[in-house]
Amino acid sequence: MLTLHHLNDSRSQRILWLLEEIGTPYELKRYQRDATTRLAPPELETVHPLGKSPVITDGDLTLAESGAIVDYILRRYATGSTLRPAEGTRDFEAYQEWLHYAEGSAMLPLMLQLYTSRLKDAAARLQPRIDSEIANHLGYIERALQGREYFVGDSLTGADIMMSFVAEVAGSFGKLAPYPALAAWIGRMHARPAFRRSVEKGGAYRMG
Repeated sequence: MLTLHHLNDSRSQRILWLLEEIGTPYELKRYQRDATTRLAPPELETVHPLGKSPVITDGDLTLAESGAIVDYILRRYATGSTLRPAEGTRDFEAYQEWLHYAEGSAMLPLMLQLYTSRLKDAAARLQPRIDSEIANHLGYIERALQGREYFVGDSLTGADIMMSFVAEVAGSFGKLAPYPALAAWIGRMHARPAFRRSVEKGGAYRMG
């Protein structure tokens, strides 16, 4: 059976949400961050050498990286679902772009914000550039969502699943107020029954 190795307050929440959306049977193995360091427990290293989450196991396959996991699950367990647009269409290319943009570009300045915030005054010289890059990406996302319910097409896709973590982390830094379309979109995503079930099963989610 497909197994999700789920770490609290992490990117694996969106994989849990995806599994709840498609309704395929799965096993959930939960791991807790260290309360002081916020690091993943060493038990995750027995699943994947990086000791990170999300990771899925499916038979003899072990797969890390959120985008790869989303794409694998949709190809393997949700054939024909609108969560993955048909290949060869414009929507499919847009879906692919957002799927990879989430981690390939959008998360970098947000992660820099996370790490430099712990340095306080030592990071002061970097802060204007980080703020500028966050505003650049959130502005781009805001414009893409204006007048739209979803990132691609007229229904939920894996692109929305992947982009949710970007909005959640931005929100945790108090960055969403200037971006009403993005704030409204993540509110709609969090209101979905499948997302609510994912939080109930995965435990309290401080990014959400």
